[in-house]
Amino acid sequence: MPRYFMEVAYLGTRYSGFQVQQNANTIQAEIQRALKVFYRKDFELTGSSRTDAGVHALQNFFHFDCDFLINKAVLYNLNALLNHDIVIKNISETKPDAHCRFDATSRTYHYHIHRNKNPFLFETSYYYPFILNTDLLHQYASLIKQVENFAAFSKRKTQVNHFLCNIQHSSWLIENNYWRYEIKANRFLRGMVKALTGTMLRLAKNNADISEFEKIIESKDCKQADFSPPSKGLFLIEIKFKSNTFIQANASV
Repeated sequence: MPRYFMEVAYLGTRYSGFQVQQNANTIQAEIQRALKVFYRKDFELTGSSRTDAGVHALQNFFHFDCDFLINKAVLYNLNALLNHDIVIKNISETKPDAHCRFDATSRTYHYHIHRNKNPFLFETSYYYPFILNTDLLHQYASLIKQVENFAAFSKRKTQVNHFLCNIQHSSWLIENNYWRYEIKANRFLRGMVKALTGTMLRLAKNNADISEFEKIIESKDCKQADFSPPSKGLFLIEIKFKSNTFIQANASV
């Protein structure tokens, strides 16, 4: 039976997250509804990277099995059935045992901040006008690349076997009144990017030496981190997969 990867993008403002939940509208629920309307059958989708309520994505994935071939031409029809804030960008055939979660090698997130009040950025960026020590922000971001255990930046009641993450990139982009925190890793814990961002902002606002950040990391205590940044500033940017995941690179059927 053919297996397909579905690439999607969405504005998460109106949704309770990426994957299906009881009594809540999600990205997965909307896409499954569109598939059912068009094909008149139920589809079981498996998500690649869970995003919380209000988080956006330029790229995220589902995989699913189907007992008939899917032609790329259906993208127009499926997107016509979806709300304006969700788009199916591609449907690609994969190996029968490919898994969009476990075959992912990295995920990249950006957290957006604007320093001047701007109504056009309200839904997709965090308005944070406070004076910050940018030199310290860069130091904190650099330190994150050396960290392995992120227990201090994971929300409680998270069902994971460990808190280890391999950070491949961590940096701040600071351009006038537009700032962005960028991080790439093999995996992320629940609330991790917002906690890292919020903690760095709080410490830089207070001119806290990097040793203060080190103490929070070493504590492995999430009560010491700052999870307050709103979800609207967070974007899942890109997911990379093993080189042999797809039958042909970027193949679409």
